[in-house]
Amino acid sequence: MNSDIARWLKRDPDLKTRNELEQLIEDNNQAELADRFNGRLEFGTAGLRGVVGAGPNRMNRLVIQETATGLGQYLLRTVPDAASKGVVIGYDGRPDSQQFAHDTASVLTAQGIKVYLTVKVAPTPVVAFGVKHLNTAAAVVVTASHNPPEYNGFKVYWGNGAQIIPPQDAGIAEEIDKATTHELPQLSLEASAEKGLLVWLDDDYYQAYRQTMNSNPLLTNHTEPQAIKVAYTAMHGVGAEMAETLLADAGFTHIHSVAAQREPDGAFPTVKFPNPEEAGAMDLVIAEAKKHDAVLACANDPDADRFAVAVRREDGEYQMLTGDQVGTLFGYYLLSHAPANQNLVGNTIVSSSLLGKIAATLGARYYQTLTGFKWLTNVAMAQQTESHQFLFAYEEALGYTVGSKVWDKDGLSALVAFAQLTAELHAKGQTIWDQLESIYREHGLYVNAQRSIALDPTAAPIGDTLRATPQTEIAGLPIVCTEDYKQSLRMFSDGTVEAIELPVSDVLIYHLQGGARVIVRPSGTEPKLKCYYEVVEPMLHEDTMVHAQQRAQEAMEQLIDKHQQSIK
Repeated sequence: MNSDIARWLKRDPDLKTRNELEQLIEDNNQAELADRFNGRLEFGTAGLRGVVGAGPNRMNRLVIQETATGLGQYLLRTVPDAASKGVVIGYDGRPDSQQFAHDTASVLTAQGIKVYLTVKVAPTPVVAFGVKHLNTAAAVVVTASHNPPEYNGFKVYWGNGAQIIPPQDAGIAEEIDKATTHELPQLSLEASAEKGLLVWLDDDYYQAYRQTMNSNPLLTNHTEPQAIKVAYTAMHGVGAEMAETLLADAGFTHIHSVAAQREPDGAFPTVKFPNPEEAGAMDLVIAEAKKHDAVLACANDPDADRFAVAVRREDGEYQMLTGDQVGTLFGYYLLSHAPANQNLVGNTIVSSSLLGKIAATLGARYYQTLTGFKWLTNVAMAQQTESHQFLFAYEEALGYTVGSKVWDKDGLSALVAFAQLTAELHAKGQTIWDQLESIYREHGLYVNAQRSIALDPTAAPIGDTLRATPQTEIAGLPIVCTEDYKQSLRMFSDGTVEAIELPVSDVLIYHLQGGARVIVRPSGTEPKLKCYYEVVEPMLHEDTMVHAQQRAQEAMEQLIDKHQQSIK
């Protein structure tokens, strides 16, 4: 037997994964064994995420205990009073999540670190909220969010309430590596509680999140909430109880929840893929909306940090809004309602640039970050001032944060805010579609799309190839500015150059004449190129939305087709 495998079997505290590994050995399944032991799950700014199973390249109790040991050691080494400030821990409804959370608690308390552990499943934003609410050194959420059922994850928040960023990720990873070669002390939950190192977060804690959201000034627009009907699904996740409660608190009396998807179920039996962005995932909530003639069909993903919505059209059918459309509506609505000094809004570089145009028109301050919500919130904290307090940020992948009560994406408060903006429009005799059209008529019709191109794994990095032979036009449109995030340079067609003040990343952005934009970045996990496209179609006074959309769609198809041909 391989010495790594033998050592793993000796350390693994879980009979289930030990048996799984022994069966692989008995079957002489060399390919599977090689995959399990070819390295280990990499800890990064997103924490850990992977398939549950035996071995260092899987999610299991031993990997969790080693990871928690590394996190604890890093906290004790770098954060003053980390032990007494403690760590909040919560978990989602997947089969192993509670066990992984309890293992994390046992490891941290054995290091003398106080732990605040939720008594039951908790939405990710409810756990992230606890960092600032309880003034802890960090938080851990055991969740794989909207990944398939076989996955689980370990997400870490820092003492500022946001997800970790460098150098925290590398520092924790270094301590995890050390932990893999040492014994892993643990303290039972009972002993931890007796020593005063474990505090159970019971209903009072969940109510604190509820009360904080209800008192958030950005969620107090109670304009005839009883006049609209809202269909909702938790998508077999942990959001239903809090989502329904917050909507009811806000005065929405017609909430219709999808019963078949309301309770936490890590097997996700009614959806192929528990991600609201995936085809078919919203089918049941749209059916529920049709049944009750609801204006909105809303969804949270399984850990309730993302928000998705389909809106009823004039013909009675429901159309899913893109993440950029929701972000645009939020930006306009919140900037129109917030205090004058609460005007800092941002999104990621692959999200629509329309938010920046809206911010400029309304006298707000706008910022952009690399992809990932960790950047949106950490940068917001660094940029806000007394006269420019943070208001709102979003990423096109259905992540939104409304205000600073939670320094991460929060699908629960986003749900309430979107229902409130819809109710306000309804009271004026207007719809979401009317509001979008009004914004487009003022700023132009912005359409965004994403495509991926498979790459030859043996070829030179595509970004370097593109840099070596710079393009001057794409789809017949001159490039007026190229942003190269690997070189941290913004280069204009007239020869002028500016520095980009963002972390280095292998991303190229081409701004084209007329407002169109092309973004290319290699995938970090597989041999493919991710391409993001944006076209801006001016809307004339005599234009109908249908005609403008047709023109924009034609322009988008032409841009995608010609760009992809040029780089294959």
